[in-house]
Amino acid sequence: MTTYDDRASLTDLTATVERVRSSVEGVIEGKPEVVRLSLTVLLAEGHLLIEDVPGVGKTMLAKALARSIDCSVRRIQFTPDLLPSDITGVSIWDQQGRDFEFKPGAIFAQIVIGDEINRASPKTQSALLESMEERQVTIDGQTYELPTPFMVVATQNPVEMEGTYPLPEAQRDRFMARVSVGYPSVEAELQMLDVHGGVSPLEDLQPVAHAHEIVKLIEAVRGVHVSEAVRRYAVELVAATRTHPDLRLGASPRATLHLLRAAKAAAALAGREYALPDDVQALAVAVLAHRLLPTAQAQLNRRTAEQMVQEILQRTPVPAAPQAQSGFGGLGRTIPAYPQQPPRSL
Repeated sequence: MTTYDDRASLTDLTATVERVRSSVEGVIEGKPEVVRLSLTVLLAEGHLLIEDVPGVGKTMLAKALARSIDCSVRRIQFTPDLLPSDITGVSIWDQQGRDFEFKPGAIFAQIVIGDEINRASPKTQSALLESMEERQVTIDGQTYELPTPFMVVATQNPVEMEGTYPLPEAQRDRFMARVSVGYPSVEAELQMLDVHGGVSPLEDLQPVAHAHEIVKLIEAVRGVHVSEAVRRYAVELVAATRTHPDLRLGASPRATLHLLRAAKAAAALAGREYALPDDVQALAVAVLAHRLLPTAQAQLNRRTAEQMVQEILQRTPVPAAPQAQSGFGGLGRTIPAYPQQPPRSL
């Protein structure tokens, strides 16, 4: 496993992250925080839901991220007539072999782009449940493993837009984070007219990282240290969503796990081998809000899940900085649980 004390590997990993980030930002102008969150989810072994109104670059972001990495990529255009077997695959009778032959569906790729995922029926959306959680597909009693790394990047319009279906709760809970691209600034939109006015920059986009480099990055992120205090802080944040008076459905234990994984990836991207409460705070809205269901009264009062997560962040005490025993890299040395200055850069 890659460790932070492998300095040669650290140089390679830092270069890999910067190459991918620069490649994506060359297509998505003026949205560095959105690109950073996308990379955070990728390194945390999660799945990303991009939700916004039409025309702001949701599919462009997903395709730019996929094309920046030299790995297998499949796109699924979700439509009302799409069938679950179109996603997972189907067994077909082979007359010559006198047996059923499995034909893999579009889910058998390292990066799967699900475009307009909420335009398909909930039955079809549910075809992604097993693959997103267990990274496998079961067809006719036979289980097939999915490749590594595996990431689903789905786009959707808001549920109030015409011709869409709301994602089932079980589906939304499997997405590590939800991001909204938003409208660009005036300067970024002017730059977009110059860059995108002639040909799409996606046509010239070449892979800048290989799949095995992403696997090494993921392994490094797994080794990021998280102190007991930071873990407890994340658990308290998630638990507060389950007792909030304006929420009829709080976040699940899976949400806690996703929040910690994302915090570890954010710490690695910031050049730290340990996670801070700040990492948890910065990701709480993106990781938790899309899993929450406000009550009918809260919806009438136009209160959003994002606002409630912000309230919980303000009410939940931030832990102090105790000393913690680091097990990172098997060194067993004592480091502050979240000191002020990073020791080295990832």
